[in-house]
Formats: sequence, C-alpha cells, structure tokens
Amino acid sequence: MNYLLGLDLGTGGIKAVLFNEHGVEITEATQEYPLYQLQNGWSEQDPEDWYQAMVKTVSQVVEQSGIPREEILGIGISGQMMGAVLLDERGDPLRKAILWNDQRTEAACAEVARRVGEEKMLSITCNPPRAGLTAAKIYWVKQNEPDIYAKCRHILLPKDYLRYRLTGEFATEVSDASAMQLMDVPNRCWSGYILDALEIKEDMLGKVYESYEVTGTLRPDVAKCLGLCEKTVVVGGAGDNAAASVGTGVVAPGRAMTTIGTSGVVFAYSDKPAIDPKGRVYTFCTAVPGAWHMMGLVNSAGLSLKWYRNNFYPTDEEYLDINTDAAQSPVGANRLIYLPYLMGECTPHLDLDCRGAFIGLSNIHTRKDMTRAVMEGVSFGLKESISIYDEIGVKPALMRMCGGGSKSPLWRQMLSDIFEIPVCLPDIASENSAALGAAILASVGTGLYPSVVHACDQIITLRDEQYTPDAKHSEQYRKIYDVYREMYPGLKDAYKSLAGL
Repeated sequence: MNYLLGLDLGTGGIKAVLFNEHGVEITEATQEYPLYQLQNGWSEQDPEDWYQAMVKTVSQVVEQSGIPREEILGIGISGQMMGAVLLDERGDPLRKAILWNDQRTEAACAEVARRVGEEKMLSITCNPPRAGLTAAKIYWVKQNEPDIYAKCRHILLPKDYLRYRLTGEFATEVSDASAMQLMDVPNRCWSGYILDALEIKEDMLGKVYESYEVTGTLRPDVAKCLGLCEKTVVVGGAGDNAAASVGTGVVAPGRAMTTIGTSGVVFAYSDKPAIDPKGRVYTFCTAVPGAWHMMGLVNSAGLSLKWYRNNFYPTDEEYLDINTDAAQSPVGANRLIYLPYLMGECTPHLDLDCRGAFIGLSNIHTRKDMTRAVMEGVSFGLKESISIYDEIGVKPALMRMCGGGSKSPLWRQMLSDIFEIPVCLPDIASENSAALGAAILASVGTGLYPSVVHACDQIITLRDEQYTPDAKHSEQYRKIYDVYREMYPGLKDAYKSLAGL
C-alpha cells in the first residue's frame, strides 16, 4: 500500500494527516502556535513557529502510523492564503509574516491601485485592488520598513515557506499565487506588467507550478528529522480553500462548497475565469489545471463563534452547550441580528473598518438568543456570496460543507434553510478536507492517479444524510436576510468615524 501526507497550515495551528492511496485516513496530529497582534488590526505569525509545529506533527504521525517510510510517497501542503513571508539572501525571515486577516494596508493598497490602475488590475488578476491580498502587504513593508525591504530577496506565501524548508526550493502554485495579486490569473503566470509597476523582481517570487506538479524532494537532513525518505516528493499543493475543494470533490462545473473555519468561504467551480464586475467576490485559479473558482469570504466566521465561546462559554471546548442553547432559540433569535465583522469584512463590502455588532438587543433576549444570532449572522454573511453568484448566473444545486463548523448538525440545517439549497458532507472527517485535498494532489503528482478529477471521482464519496431546506424556515429567513442586508449600509459611515477616533 502507498501513503500520502496532507499538511494543512491554518491560522490557529497546523494539522498533519496521513492517508492511504484510497483517501482513507490513517492518523493525524495537530499543533497550535501563537498569533501576534501588536496593534489593533494587525495580524502576524512567526514562520519558525510554523516549521517547528510541522516537524512535531509530521514526526508524530509517522511514528504513530508505524508505516514504513518508503511507503509514504508524497506530501501535499494546504495553507492559509494571502500572507507575506519576506526572506533575506540566506532564506531567513526578515520579520514576522503578515497574515491574510491583517488590516494595516489600506494606504498601501491605494498606492498599488494608483501604480497598476484599477481596470488593469481587474483584467489581469480578475480582482480589483484589495487591501487583504499579498501585493498590498509587500508594498506596506516597502513603504514603512524600507530597511527590511532592502534586504528582501525572496517573497513566499505561508505554505510555500514550509515547502522551502522541506525541499530548499523557492516555489508556489497557481491557486495560492492567484491571491498575491501579482499574477496573470487567466494565463496562470506572473504578470510582468504588475511586477514592473510595483518594482518587484520576478526572481524574488517562486516558480509557479500547477497544484499537482512535483516541486522537489525532501532535503536529507529534513527527511531524517521527520522519519521520511529523501525520495519523498512535495507537490504544489493549494491554498486552503482550493485544497478543501479537492478534498470535497468540487472539481467540476455545478459543484460548490461552504467551509467554516476561522474565516468562512463559499467556493464555486468555474471552467472559465468568470469575473464579478463589481469585484465583490474573488476569482482565482483552482487546483484543477485549466479551471478557476469564485470565492466569497467572511473574515470572522468560525472566529465569531470562537470569540463568543471564549467570552460566554469558556469551558465549552467542544461547542456542545453552544449548539444546545442555540437550538432552543427560535429562527431569527427573537429579532436579534449579529454582524460578523470582528476583523473587517471582505465579501461583499471590502471594508477593513467595519466591526461586529448585535442589533436589536432588548431585555427579552437571553444568552441562547445571542448564541443563535451569532450562528445566523455568519450564515447570512455567507449567503451574500450565494446572492452574488446568482446575479452572474452561477446556481449551485447542492452545497458541500466542510471545516470545523460542519461538525454542527444545527449549523448544517441552518445553512440549508438560509441558502435554500440542500447541504451535504463528504464521507470523511470534514474538518480534514483541506489535508485530504493536499494528499490527493500528492497522489496525482506521484503517478498513483492520472488526474485530479479522476482521483476525486475515485476517492470522494458523499454521506447518505442530506439537509434539505425547511420551507417555513426559509421563508422566515428570507425576510430576516433582507433586514440584515440593510445593516451595513446604515452603519458604514459610523464605522469610518469609529475607526478615526
């Protein structure tokens, strides 16, 4: 039997999962690491923390499994997107990595937009200039830390830093690189026009591969440290959501996925680089060659519930009391609405200044109502992506769900009622779908399967259970959703004033 490792580098921690060639999970290990927020709205991590956590989890998985190391053929890496890791000429980090949810880059993004041109940026990258994407973070360092930028010789994404430590290769792949806003997304290569406009040398960036392609093999010292063979290959891998789409089988037209992790995503496959002319959702290359995806992002999805748990249910580690209490509050939480903007918002508002809110609080409300309102507010935020897809003619018939939020039967049914689409789950540990997707990409890169689509068709099955919309609840949610959509426009100016205090 052959085996593949899937690594999932998240914001909260890294997960290493070992699968056999049929996608059956053998064993897993996780390790958390710190998040540094030196100022309000900043979000950073130390790349060395990622590496040490990876060493610990991979070594643990290899030891636990008892699998002969020569049978572990390949590694695929999934990772948090949109970050910026700056390295010096020796390959050492020059500063902590700036993460996807960092909010310091609005002025830098404006300068990027001025240099490139908004229409040109949209046509080349399929997205308007966005403060959350990597180009703005690179330019922020250039503007605010010129001494550090002057020493920069390599710019990598978070998961690609792990690749570098594993193989010694400076490389990336199309799905993750799409979010750097330095890439010609329709043509799946770096954009010379944008690099020239921003004065970034192409040799500072990694070589671009397709997600299944082999990017290198393990360095001898690393292989020994991990308990693996030097011949073990590392494939391109994918950004976390593109990897999860492979792990849930969203690799063909008409398929879509919702994931609720720290952030929340609604992901839809496309066989062409479809663009929202208003720039409210992302369009990126996906992990299937010759294919793309649209992606709407709620910055604080699972983060909202985690924040709420930490403050109001501090001992409820498994969210059991939270789900029990939320189920005892009626649809609409007794006219209480939660806005999930703890870290600003991406879709559809592109506003780093907006903040979370409970609206409609009165003396009748209980903790149960507030709990349900948080889950419903996140769901409404995700629904906004569905509404945009509907506008541009993308109408998923079935929504696959993954991520930590998918473990909640209440949330599955809630999403079905609010989306008005049946919701199903892949027949795996749904919180491991990104790791499985990365392992599937490795299985293609090692030649076990001829293509990503073929591998998914052979490996991915759906559970028999399906959550279908409750017509009465959907009708109620439709009315509440209309009110929810009025909230942000009414508060937009107040958010700006609050940010300026």
